Amino acid sequence: MTLIKSISGIRGTIGGKVGDNLTPVDAVKFASAYGTFLKNNTSKEKLTVVIGRDARISGPMIHNLVVNTLVGLGINVIDLGLSTTPTVEVAVPLEKADGGIILTASHNPKQWNALKLLNAKGEFLSGDEGAKILEIAEAEAFDFSDVDSLGEITVNDAYMDIHIDEVLNLPLVDVDAVKAAKFKVVVDGVNSSGGIIIPKLLELMGVEVVKLYCEPNGHFPHNPEPLKEHLTDISELVVKEKADLGVVVDPDVDRLAFICEDGEMFGEEYTLVACADYVLGKTPGNTVSNMSSSRALRDVTVAHGGKYEASAVGEVNVVELMKKNNAIIGGEGNGGIIYPESHYGRDSLVGVALFLTHLANKKMSVSALRASYPEYYMSKNKIELTPQIDVDAILVAMTEKYKNEDITTIDGVKIDFATEWVHLRKSNTEPIIRIYTEAPSQEKADVLALRIIDEIKAIAGI
Repeated sequence: MTLIKSISGIRGTIGGKVGDNLTPVDAVKFASAYGTFLKNNTSKEKLTVVIGRDARISGPMIHNLVVNTLVGLGINVIDLGLSTTPTVEVAVPLEKADGGIILTASHNPKQWNALKLLNAKGEFLSGDEGAKILEIAEAEAFDFSDVDSLGEITVNDAYMDIHIDEVLNLPLVDVDAVKAAKFKVVVDGVNSSGGIIIPKLLELMGVEVVKLYCEPNGHFPHNPEPLKEHLTDISELVVKEKADLGVVVDPDVDRLAFICEDGEMFGEEYTLVACADYVLGKTPGNTVSNMSSSRALRDVTVAHGGKYEASAVGEVNVVELMKKNNAIIGGEGNGGIIYPESHYGRDSLVGVALFLTHLANKKMSVSALRASYPEYYMSKNKIELTPQIDVDAILVAMTEKYKNEDITTIDGVKIDFATEWVHLRKSNTEPIIRIYTEAPSQEKADVLALRIIDEIKAIAGI
């Protein structure tokens, strides 16, 4: 299958050959590199790392390997056990830890797992830090501790409850308003840790919960990426149960999608738009999303008197620009809400609590709320090229062709037209250009994408 080493961690499929897949040897090697990186950058006598995992079948195996590797390096471990990505992010600063590792392959299918790495703030490492860890792993420059200096393991399974309390205590989360609204909500937890934490959060907000796939056994009942084509079961159940809405999270609970009361998708891109609309209405300010996210966030931000800016794709880039621009909310169009009042990480619990408060205040249906926002449609395509073709030269040629338009080149090439946009990004691992377009209708988005594809083919001579 495959092993992907990147600045944000290591990701791969379980089983197979060392170096080609995420084998036990690779998990130990990469955990050793992370622990060594932390030790190389501190004068502290003893370090502490927080570790949590999603409910993947391979989770306990990878978890034991990673925990005991850190112990072997003389690092103390706070073991959260079954957890979520945002829960670990919240726990790291609360525990005054030196870092954190989340064992999850996010929205990837069940045969995948990964190590996601955090700094002492509970935020993802920078590109430079990730690159140093890859270097340490490659050189196998590890120095393990003697028997008297081994780390210790402290088990703390209270953090999902602590995380819920932290969300419910946010000033803009109005539990009384949500209770008064008497919502009925169907939850699809894709048989991972979201199946525990989201229903518990909702019940504490006075919501009637209907559970679908909330058994954290790691047997994902459908592709775990929360896209329309994977969510037919919850769409049907929302209508059957006459529920007010459906809530869908991915296995590590950092992506969030809603289903309208009529079974239609609210739209993953609009999760952030709705939460931002609520937050900006209460606390005016700026917003940030990545360059491949919907223009609707910009429209809503401007309507509230704020300033919107787009970052390069990747959560660490969104967070960096949010801090620079003092954004009060931001995130990604894949349903990732980043609300600094809580922490700088995508958090579905924060998204659910803000969205339900917004809905309770608006006193309207979810479909009516969706209809109140600017209407945009996306088309996501890719063009595969031969390895001999210079992808960078194609992007330069496209930049030149559209030099009179509003162009951004911090992450590939984004061309902003009056009512639509196109974002061209090259793959780091294969000769592919990804082509994202957005327009006021699906037809226009598709037509724009086809035009751009034809132009790229003409430049490439194919």
